[in-house]
Amino acid sequence: MLIHPWDAPTDDAEWQDWLAGHDFGQLAVNGPPGSPPLVQPLHFAYDAARREAVTHLARPNPIWRALETAPAVLLSVVDDYVFIPGPWQAAEEEPPEHGVPTSFYAAVQLTCTAHVVDDPQEKAALLARQVGHFQPEGGSAPVTADGPPYGRQLPGIRGLRLEVTDVRAKFKYAGKRSETVQRRISERLAERAAPRDAQARTHQLRRLAADRG
Repeated sequence: MLIHPWDAPTDDAEWQDWLAGHDFGQLAVNGPPGSPPLVQPLHFAYDAARREAVTHLARPNPIWRALETAPAVLLSVVDDYVFIPGPWQAAEEEPPEHGVPTSFYAAVQLTCTAHVVDDPQEKAALLARQVGHFQPEGGSAPVTADGPPYGRQLPGIRGLRLEVTDVRAKFKYAGKRSETVQRRISERLAERAAPRDAQARTHQLRRLAADRG
């Protein structure tokens, strides 16, 4: 992922705060020689203090064999993406039709070392962390290795602990454009009000304010 200086996070808090609200991504694992990577969509729970994400997948998933020889993986999360028409981006001195269309998006890529979890007790603890993240209001039976309903289902899954070794983040929201052009884009996003336009506009205005500050 190419990250220009104007698209880089202003600080670690920017990507950490964003990632805290995004817990669905794609896990990319190197496939066998001559084969493409395996890409698995999944929910995950990220723990900033531990610098790790936890998840689980069905035991028959082909990703397990790949992880045996290639434990270095990439967890990619992308959201708040919108299409920006060319005329919105035209410089002040240019005619609108000379503007170049582009995409806005936020992205975080976590490079990780994958650790497979098969011990029943450790697997139950990992699953409990996920349930606690996604269902903090409770309402489900405790996750234990030998109690219902999870005890009899645990053999059908394998846990996955992703130890984060590097983070790359990008917030592509016209950071290289002039303030006039950025505010024009912001106004157009508010007028269009399509899905994700509000989120993209929030990013753009926040980053513009940070640059001015």
